Amino acid sequence: MKEKFVLIGAGSAMFTRGMVADLIQRGEECDLALVDIDPEALAVAEGLTRKMIEARKSPITLSASLDRRDVLPGATAVICTIGVGGRRAWEQDVFIPRKYGIYQPVGDSVMPGGTSRALRMIPSMVAIAEDVLDLAPNALFFNYGNPLGPVCRGVRKATGANMVGLCHGVFHVAHFLSHVLGAQIDYTAVGMNHLTWFTEVEIDGRDAMPQLIRIADEKIAQLGQSAPDELNIFTWQMMKLFGAFPAVLDRHITEFFPQFFRSGDYYGKKLGVDAFSFEGTIAGGDAIFDEMKEVAASKEPLAEEFFKRIGGEHEQVMEIIESIRTDAGRVYSANLPNTGQVPNLPMDAIIEGPAIADRSGMHPIAQRPLSAGIVGTLATRLAWVETTVEAALQGSRDKFIQALVLDGAVESMEIAEKLADELLAAQAEYLPQFRQ
Repeated sequence: MKEKFVLIGAGSAMFTRGMVADLIQRGEECDLALVDIDPEALAVAEGLTRKMIEARKSPITLSASLDRRDVLPGATAVICTIGVGGRRAWEQDVFIPRKYGIYQPVGDSVMPGGTSRALRMIPSMVAIAEDVLDLAPNALFFNYGNPLGPVCRGVRKATGANMVGLCHGVFHVAHFLSHVLGAQIDYTAVGMNHLTWFTEVEIDGRDAMPQLIRIADEKIAQLGQSAPDELNIFTWQMMKLFGAFPAVLDRHITEFFPQFFRSGDYYGKKLGVDAFSFEGTIAGGDAIFDEMKEVAASKEPLAEEFFKRIGGEHEQVMEIIESIRTDAGRVYSANLPNTGQVPNLPMDAIIEGPAIADRSGMHPIAQRPLSAGIVGTLATRLAWVETTVEAALQGSRDKFIQALVLDGAVESMEIAEKLADELLAAQAEYLPQFRQ
């Protein structure tokens, strides 16, 4: 079967570059349609992609459109990487809460920033899902857009679309742990995106958890001698306490436990400022886009590095599609509804965990019940997801405030209300459901 890939949110320059490099290396004939609602971003993505295809004389037929409905018919796989409002809206998700003493190193998954982002993302992704169901109902449907849990839950709740959430976080942390342990590992990781617990880690059939706990003791003892963000000290403390390793390291994990980091205080540093600088993340994204824009417009040949496999969010999606098409049955980490695979988490909640990719799609693998402690770290978060989804779908200010309260970063009801109103005002152009 000749594949037709539709990439929605192609203005995510590094994702597009990485995915196209993977397609070129595979050498298979296929169609690739790029979609973005930003004409400049789409032009950059199309220009860079065309240069890559022509340089390698790849059998990829390229098209691009500002309107996804133009290219969705005939799609065999739809991959979404959108970020509604882009980096400028993302900045407001982080800078406005700072005025209230809330510091976020990422601000796209949980805390007020993740909650605000979900209000923009969920309705847009629901609209995309409706178009996919209408025009490409048999296409594989993947989403990388954050916050992954609320987006996937919102789409499934509103449309029933069989959308799979993907993130390279677990894959990245598995490599991290292999490096720390000095050996290849087998593992089980279960939870919610960006708080996924490695509950089992083995080396050649031997339980490696005792070794990881010893390493945790060593890391904790180094606090004061090495920078806490370089040590990922909080992650190791959680490993020591819960007997499981949480992904994806301190930059994300700290946001799930705001009660420990009031006013952003993080072992003598400030989260999002001198620890995991948010401004640095934004500046890096802007710089990457400017570089891609320059390269796309240049008449100079592309550097060899553009055709090499690179790490990042894109890096497993082509392998997953191949595993499905060939019925290989390989196992990947995926975000799917809980249909009983984790018996002591809520049914229908979006769970990140091991899934088999075979000819009928992606299917979660049954797990042992999680410990009461780990369930406790997830339970309120999953209730936050459901409340956030309802706020986004209903355009409910009250449920937005409820979600902020459940999240735990705000210190009072008064702050929750003021913060909600300021975020709604700042992002109003992306929140038509709140104007009804």
